[in-house]
Amino acid sequence: MIQDVKKQAETKMQKTLEAFRTDLTKVRTGRAHTGLLDHVMVDYYGNPTPINQVANVTLIDARTIGVQAWEKPMVAKVEKAIRDSDLGLNPSATGDVIRVPMPALTEERRRDLTKVVKAEAENARVAVRNIRRDANNDCKNLLKDKAITEDDERRAQDDIQKLTDKFIVEVDKALAEKEKELMAV
Repeated sequence: MIQDVKKQAETKMQKTLEAFRTDLTKVRTGRAHTGLLDHVMVDYYGNPTPINQVANVTLIDARTIGVQAWEKPMVAKVEKAIRDSDLGLNPSATGDVIRVPMPALTEERRRDLTKVVKAEAENARVAVRNIRRDANNDCKNLLKDKAITEDDERRAQDDIQKLTDKFIVEVDKALAEKEKELMAV
């Protein structure tokens, strides 16, 4: 039973780490890529919908993303959603194509992106700690149900803490790599 709790906690922590790394790829370093707009939500007839479900997102060139809405009335809404996102982009619509140029990264913008990355890292750390808390509660419940001994519970909590420390170090490593990448000119 303890092994199941530990395995489940490790699996969830691994998924959290993968999600964090995926989020890091969305923080741009000056080059355009379509994944940058993946988390932008568009108001599609009253429902928040991912941008790639209401429009084609393509690369026009290395520094410009092209977004073509599938429905003519959605062009303005897609443009507004991109502008209102936390990405700091300034799209412009010409006909039914929205051009999203990537601004050059200034020192100030690099620092802002570093802050965004640090906030993402802290969210990942909190998620890992929440998984630890849930796993520890599961162990306490097993102890309460007399399925395990107090010593087993204490050992399990120590193992879960070691697992938590390992994943927090991984989050910190990924953060350091991304910060280095962002600050490189």
